[in-house]
This record gives sequence, structure tokens and C-alpha cells, in this order.
Amino acid sequence: MKFRHVKSNSTNTMKFGTKAIHAGVHPDPTTGAIMTPIYQTSTYVQESPGKHKGYEYARTQNPTRDALQANLAALENGRFGICYASGLGATDAILKLFKPGDEIIASSDLYGGTYRIMVRVFQEFGLKFKFVSLDDPAALEAAITANTKMVWIETPTNPLLRLVDITAIAAITQQKQIMLVVDNTFASPYLQNPLDLGADVVLHSVTKYLGGHSDTVMGAIITNDEDTAKRLTFIQNACGAVPGPQDCFLVLRGVKTLHIRMQRHCENALKVARFLADHPKVSQVNYPGLETHPQHELAKRQMRDFGGMVSFELLGDSLPEAIKVMENFNVFSLGESLGGVESLCTHPASMTHASIPKEDREKNGLKDTLIRLSVGIEDVDDLIEDLRQAIEA
Repeated sequence: MKFRHVKSNSTNTMKFGTKAIHAGVHPDPTTGAIMTPIYQTSTYVQESPGKHKGYEYARTQNPTRDALQANLAALENGRFGICYASGLGATDAILKLFKPGDEIIASSDLYGGTYRIMVRVFQEFGLKFKFVSLDDPAALEAAITANTKMVWIETPTNPLLRLVDITAIAAITQQKQIMLVVDNTFASPYLQNPLDLGADVVLHSVTKYLGGHSDTVMGAIITNDEDTAKRLTFIQNACGAVPGPQDCFLVLRGVKTLHIRMQRHCENALKVARFLADHPKVSQVNYPGLETHPQHELAKRQMRDFGGMVSFELLGDSLPEAIKVMENFNVFSLGESLGGVESLCTHPASMTHASIPKEDREKNGLKDTLIRLSVGIEDVDDLIEDLRQAIEA
């Protein structure tokens, strides 16, 4: 199986914005086209059996996908990038690295789809899962057993915007020789690079900030470990959850503006969070950029900025009032997903996290009245005015 290392000396010295535009991408050798072509083909002609130009069948390799995988790996300061048809396709591949009886410890506050695939799919095949609040690394040490093979964390978490200290968790997993996987979707590689902090594997729902335009569904895994990369690439090919070349092209285009978009997402989200924190009808705002966030200092140390995601609750904890606010938005659109240039609002209890039992949601602090915002890159004055009129209507 052919692997393409993506870290060159020139990539190592590039700043992030330059890597976003150039890493892994080269002018087309045939025409000189500066944009990576969409290689819309299912197969490749071979000179003789087994003698070819590095490509045999498009499930196994595709030049457009190769360019994207190299680009994303470079953004995370990793050696190997592997793309999948969705974020859950990438999650599925990671979980297939383990066998019945293996135990996985995951953050108790995590995306509902991740919880669902763990509990409703892989638990049925004999994997064991523990969901632990990892705000305190000591909780992880107490939870580890002889069967623990992986720790899975999100930071910031979805949707409560809690943080997990990657360096502290990595110190434990490295000492115990346990794989550490970090879902870096909320932060994006522009704000946080878990491999640099000790993680073994980084996962992204590429659908979100990396694509950035709400027009593609994709997942990606980045690692520095060659053996892990080989196993994941084998699963990518053997199980077939691969993205198409058109989607890879769209993400390559989206990534070129990631650093510019993320700067505006962060600027807007901080202003939105401060507006909500000062509003008399709002009881709780979750945003690591606020000085009142209990892990604000960790956010400053671990991240380069604070991201574009905000969640909040209204005074009085009234579900009908929360629903009315979501129905009253004019600029924010009610919908699943996040990370696009447009602002979205989501009701996690009935949408993104509906697969988690209500008692488990509430035990972790996720109330039915919580509203999650993906703050876009529109004019922030319009976003704040939309929040004002929706809350006060």
C-alpha cells in the first residue's frame, strides 16, 4: 500500500495561512492548472497487470483525495491524513481498531452521534465504554483498568463548551500506553493542534469548519504513527467509506480561507457571548473566551483563540420560551451542523444530542432549554440585533 508523507522541509517552516493554501497542493503537471483537478474516475488504466502510475481503483486512491489528505495532515502538524465519507465514518474507522473486550473511556460531554455509534453499534459487538467527566485528569486515572485501550475526548465539548486539558490527559495515556484520540472539530487546526500536545490521533468532522460552507459531508483522521495510519487506510479501503473527488475539491477550496474565516468566527462569537452574558433574560452563557468561564485560563493556554461556538440558557428555564426564541430568529437559521459561514442555531436536546437518554443529558448538565449557536461571519451588529429581537419578542 502506497503512503505519501506530507511533511516536507518547506511545509515545516510555513505559517498556518500559507500551509492552508499550499500544503499538499501542486499545479496540475499536465496543464499547469493551479487548482487541484477533480479526478472524476472510478478506475485507472494500467500498462500491464500491477504496473501503473500509483493508482488502481478510486476507492483505494484518488489524486484529489490525496491532495486533501496531505493538506489536512500538514494543518495538524501530522504525517498522515486519511479522509472518510463523514465524521462518523472516521469515528467508525477508529473504533474498528479495537476488539471485543477492549474498553474505551470517553468524555461524558460529547456529540450525540459519537455516543450513539459507541453505545448502539460498537457496544453490541463487544467493545466496552465508560463515559467520564474529564475536566479533572484525576477522574481518568481512577477510571482506567487493565482493559482500557483508548481515551476519546472533545475539547471544547459539544454543546457545553467545556475544555479538557490535552497535555495533562496525554501524560496519563502515554504513561499507560493507551491511545489518545481528540475530536478537534469545534476548535479546528487553526486554533488548536492536539498532536503537538501529546495526542495520538486527531479526528475532524470536515463538514464543519474545514469545509466551512455547509455544502460537503466528510470526516478526517490525522496521526503521526505510521502503523496506525496503515491500519486506518486499510479500513478506509476495505470498508469503503471514502469521500468522492467533488467533495474533496470543495474542501480543498474551503480550507484555503480557514484562517480568515476562523478569525471572524472568533471575533463575532466573543461579541455575541458578551452580549448574551449582559442580557437580563439570559441566565447562563457557555463560551471559553469569557473571563467567567471556569476554564478560561486553560483555553488561553491550550488554544490560540476561543472559537465560534456559543451556547446559552434563558432565565427561568422555560422550554416554550427557548423554542420561541429559536423560531423568532431572522439571521440565525435553525438547523443541524455548525461551522459554516452562515450563523446557525440548534436545539441540542431534540437535534444533535437526541440519541443520548434524557437522564444522561441532564446528569452532564445539558438541559432541554439549552440553545447552541454556531456564530457565522456576517456583520456582528446584525447578529446581535437578531439575538436581541428574538429574545425580547
